[in-house]
Amino acid sequence: MASSIEAARARVAEEVKVDLLAETQELDNEKFAAEISRSFISDTITAPTKDMYTYAVRASLGDDVYHEPCTKALEAHMAKLTGKEAAMFVPSGTMSNQLALRAHLRQPPYAVLCDHRAHINRYEAGGTAFHSGAHLQCVIPANGHHLTVEDVRENVVLGSDIHSAPTEVIALENTLNGTIIPQEDVVAISEFARKEGIKMHLDGARIWHVAAETGTSLKDLLEPFDSVSMCFSKGLGAPIGSCLVGSKGFVTRARWLRKLFGGGMRQTGFMAASAAYALSHHFQLLPAVHQLTQRLEEGLKEIGAEITSSAETCMVFYDPSPVGVTYAEIAERASKLASPLKVGGSRLVVHIQTSPAAVEDFLIIVRELAEEKRKAGFVPSERKATPNGHITRDIYVRSGVSARA
Repeated sequence: MASSIEAARARVAEEVKVDLLAETQELDNEKFAAEISRSFISDTITAPTKDMYTYAVRASLGDDVYHEPCTKALEAHMAKLTGKEAAMFVPSGTMSNQLALRAHLRQPPYAVLCDHRAHINRYEAGGTAFHSGAHLQCVIPANGHHLTVEDVRENVVLGSDIHSAPTEVIALENTLNGTIIPQEDVVAISEFARKEGIKMHLDGARIWHVAAETGTSLKDLLEPFDSVSMCFSKGLGAPIGSCLVGSKGFVTRARWLRKLFGGGMRQTGFMAASAAYALSHHFQLLPAVHQLTQRLEEGLKEIGAEITSSAETCMVFYDPSPVGVTYAEIAERASKLASPLKVGGSRLVVHIQTSPAAVEDFLIIVRELAEEKRKAGFVPSERKATPNGHITRDIYVRSGVSARA
C-alpha cells in the first residue's frame, strides 16, 4: 500500500514539473533586448539589465503583507523624496491610481474631474466607476495642452444641486502624453481645490521626466497634491511596480484597500530592489531620452510631417499625411528592415534603451517614403498650424499596434 502511494506521489510530482527556459534562452534574451532598442511602442517594454538583476537577487526575503525590509526601506525613501508622510509599493500604476481614488472617495454621490485624455479615463478599464462608483467629469483643455484653473472652475461641480455629482477629487496627470503641466498652473488648481475642500491626486507615472527636464525637486512638484502615483516600470525601466504616496492616514486606508483589491504581495524584496536600482542608476539617463525624442521631432519636421504634439519629454506625436505617407506604410517598411523597427501610429515613445540608430533608421524610412510619393506626383500640402505645437487629437491613430500606456 505504502509503495503504491509513493508511486502515485512520484507521478504527480512529474506532472507538476515545468521548465520555462528554452535551450537558447540566453541568446533569446539578447535578441529581445535588441528588439526593445528598436521599438517606439511604449516605455513599458524596457527590460531589466544584468546589473539590476544582480542587485535585486541580494534583496531581503520578507513578506510584504507582514514586513518586508527592502520594501519598507523603499517606501520610507519615497515618502522622504516626495515630502509626504507615507508610501506604499503596489504592482501597477493602474492599481495605484484606483486605490488612491477609492481611498479619497468615502460616500457617494461624488465625481472625479480629469483631463479627457487621462489614463484613469481612457486606459484603466472603467476602474473608477467599478471600484469607486464615481462619475468622471472629463474636461477638454481650452489651450489644447493642459488643464488650467479656468478649465477647472468652468467644469467643477460644487454646491448641493441634486441633479449633479459633486466634484470630490481633481486628478491631474504629469506628464500627459509626454507633455509637462506648468507648475504654476498645478499650484493654481491646487489652491482652488483646497479652498473648495476638494482633494488633489496626481497620476505621476512619468513625473520623473518632469523632474529630469525641469530640474525641479520631486518634493516641490508634488507639494500641491494629497496623493501621487509614481511608476517605476515606465521611464525608469524597473520590471514591475509603482508607489503611492500621501498622508499616513491615507496610506493606511489605501493599504487596507490594496488587500481588498488582491494586491497584497509577499516576497517583494527583489521588486523593491529593482526599483531602487532604477532610481539610483536610470533617472540620470532621462535627459538623453528627451534629446533623442527631440531629434525625432526635428527630423520629422525637416521631412515635412506635421508635429501634433511636441517632444517635451519622451514622446512625440506626428502626422505624415502632409507628405503623402500613411502610418501603415511606415509600419510595413519598418518591419521589413534587416533589423526591424516596431512602430504604432501617431505616437512615438523613446525610452532609456532606445538606440540612436533606431531613431535615424526611422527617419530614413519616412524620408524615403516621402521622396517616393513626391516622385510619383504627390504635392506636399502645407502643414496645418496647431497652437504651440499642442496635441489636436485625443485618440492615437494606430496601425495594428496598441499605443495606450
